[in-house]
Amino acid sequence: MMEIEIRDINNNIVGKKEVPEIVFNNPAHESVVHTVVVAYMANQRQGTHSTKTRAEVSGGGRKPWRQKHTGRARHGSIRSPLWRKGGIVFGPKPRDYYVQLPKQMKDTALFKALTMKYKDSEILLLDNLSLDRIKTRDMVEILKKLQLQGKSVLIALPEKDEKILLSARNIPYVGVVRAEDLNAYHVAMFDKVIFTVAGLDKLLSIKGVS
Repeated sequence: MMEIEIRDINNNIVGKKEVPEIVFNNPAHESVVHTVVVAYMANQRQGTHSTKTRAEVSGGGRKPWRQKHTGRARHGSIRSPLWRKGGIVFGPKPRDYYVQLPKQMKDTALFKALTMKYKDSEILLLDNLSLDRIKTRDMVEILKKLQLQGKSVLIALPEKDEKILLSARNIPYVGVVRAEDLNAYHVAMFDKVIFTVAGLDKLLSIKGVS
């Protein structure tokens, strides 16, 4: 077990929390994070891109001109890839980019990403985070007190909180996610990651870490 500091929204240290070393001191190689992040990005692709081959474009049923004695190059169809508006050679077709990875590998990548953030002092654990109203200004003030203004920040909450979600969505580079939905891609894309104690407990519970 290892201890990490707990702070309040005024950035004062109010205690410490014991966390399994596998979460913030994971010995896995950094390459696992790259593998999982690339797979995640691939899985977001719709794969609906499509081009037409010469068999699919319209026209081209008649030979443009006779084979010989015209002084021009021979052609059999105006829909040849050589022609304007002709078919596309080896163009993209609809396909599935999905990459399936073992759950254990994705969990390891998440913990390794959190380890890298923690070692760079980019993990912040709060005792609690709540708002009385939906107000972007209130969220901005909290980020200023935590000295996080101007940085990309990911907030991991134990449950969906409409007040925090709606107050943060208009702040550039600030994201809000449920702890159980957190993955290596989310962690890698932000400068700082904020957990609440309840949010971290939820993550550990979901991942079966104790």
